[in-house]
Amino acid sequence: MKNFPIAIFALTLGAFSIGMTEFVIMGLLPNVANDLHVSISASGQLITGYALGVAVGGPILTLSTGKMSRKRLLILLMILFVAGNAAAAVSTSYGLLMAARILTSFAHGTFFGVGAIMAARLVPREKSASAISFMFTGLTVANVLGVPFGTFIGNQFGWRMSFLVIAVIGLISLIGIISLVPNQSKEEVLDIRNEVSVLKKPQVLVSFAMTIFGFAGVFTAFTYISPILLQVTGFQENGVTLILVLFGLGVTIGNLVGGKLADWRLMPSIMVTLILLIAVLLLFTVTSEFKVPAVLTIFVWGIISFILVPTLQYRTMNMAHEAPTLASTLSHSAFNIGNAGGAALGGLAIEITHLQLVPLFAAAVTFIGLIITIMSYQSDRRTKRT
Repeated sequence: MKNFPIAIFALTLGAFSIGMTEFVIMGLLPNVANDLHVSISASGQLITGYALGVAVGGPILTLSTGKMSRKRLLILLMILFVAGNAAAAVSTSYGLLMAARILTSFAHGTFFGVGAIMAARLVPREKSASAISFMFTGLTVANVLGVPFGTFIGNQFGWRMSFLVIAVIGLISLIGIISLVPNQSKEEVLDIRNEVSVLKKPQVLVSFAMTIFGFAGVFTAFTYISPILLQVTGFQENGVTLILVLFGLGVTIGNLVGGKLADWRLMPSIMVTLILLIAVLLLFTVTSEFKVPAVLTIFVWGIISFILVPTLQYRTMNMAHEAPTLASTLSHSAFNIGNAGGAALGGLAIEITHLQLVPLFAAAVTFIGLIITIMSYQSDRRTKRT
């Protein structure tokens, strides 16, 4: 970490602010619903709108800004991000808040796609995956510290103040990017034709499938972790909050470990991690009945789950190394599709079975991701032999 250039810290702060704005709304839904006179389910659509904006808006924005250098694009994205959160902070109706959320989400996917490439190119090649994982640490720390802080601000001073604070953090990151991130050479300006053509490579598309199915299993179960801990394990609400912070600490550790593993042996690391994730999810169907084993399982689950983030992101960038910007952005879209699909599958599992068995469905989805990864690895080895 101490060997990273200071520019990476500006990117990490941007990732932190984006992580806050994505997840803080979950703790503010009752406040928003009461203030804007809508139902909880309607306010919950603010999360869905944001996720769709990330998945769809990111690639569109990446392509439409193709002639812009990556540094200028990052500056534009952070201006968009600050403006979106400022608009949310002054929204007086549900429609305006939804529009502000979608506007903000457009910056999300593209920032992580472009920022990952920038972070990788600020360090020697052998440290590039570690640099990417360090930037993504901003997202994980946002879950551990930023979201509880933002929720506290919203509960004390109103939900609008939370978005205002996030806008200020984004502004600080913007200043850091302007002053610290180096300018890029002309040949690094996005070539739209190359960016689109690289998507024709089968292994690039397979890497998206690895991401969707490999990560969907995490959110198939984790989306419903609170009701599992309350109804199956028997914790009180205050206990659940502390356990989620512990999960977040595991996430932060896993993200950093994932960067090291990606720099070491990428595909074997992904395969072993998916096997371990399947094992932990299956184990949780048993340990969820017992408080101490459940807590320990959740901590390990956090570590293993987010080893996948930098490794899968780096896999996509490797497969699309000739033109990685759009592919890297689409990789983040794939994570969001996995999140949304996993949450939907978990909901279906609850309808047809019991809360305690939701991790079983999560393990099944992860197994599909493992099979895709093994097939991709075997394809890599056949290609090297020819």
